[in-house]
Amino acid sequence: MLIRSWDRGDESEWREWLAAGRDFGLLAANGPPGHGPVLVPTHFLLDADAGEILLHLAAPNPIWAALRADPQVTLSVTDDYAFAPGTWRGAPGTPTSYYASVQFACTAEIVEDAAGKAAILNRQLAHFQPESPEVRVTPGAEPFGPLLTGLRGLRLTVREVRAKFKYDDKKPAAEQRAIAGLLAERAQGLDPGARAQLLRRNARRAGDPVPARTQRQEPAARPEGCPAG
Repeated sequence: MLIRSWDRGDESEWREWLAAGRDFGLLAANGPPGHGPVLVPTHFLLDADAGEILLHLAAPNPIWAALRADPQVTLSVTDDYAFAPGTWRGAPGTPTSYYASVQFACTAEIVEDAAGKAAILNRQLAHFQPESPEVRVTPGAEPFGPLLTGLRGLRLTVREVRAKFKYDDKKPAAEQRAIAGLLAERAQGLDPGARAQLLRRNARRAGDPVPARTQRQEPAARPEGCPAG
């Protein structure tokens, strides 16, 4: 992922962005020679202070063979993306894509013992289903213990974090704010989220208080065919 100096996100920025409910990403492992990478969409639990990411996947998943051959992986999270037409951006009228993306370069450890898998699942349950603290996974105990044989746990030790917030920070602040207004007028797909990130970055540049509403805003539907950028 190319990160320009004006697009780079700092640690406090990417931590806050992910903590706002962004816990689903794309895990990439190196495939065998002559093949592309193995890609797995998955929920995950980030423990940024400990520098680790926890998740689990089904035992038949093809990623396990890839991880045993090479434990170096990347977990990528991308959100708040929108297409900006060239007519919005002044001369020479070059269109672009806005997006936020965080990539974790990690070393993977496969967890196969029942106690270790249960520990990962219980931490995930506490994160994703906090309204049900009574739901626990205990090896050998019903209802979930017998299901542990059908999955494996995965612990990712984070080696590097790369964060990019691509929202035209290289343009004059006034032009950036004008584009935020155009996103508000169009209000399609993830435009509200992209606008919130653009305004937040704009406020950081100006030294103004960061707008309070920077969390992801849920659109009616996600657009298809968003261009790469």
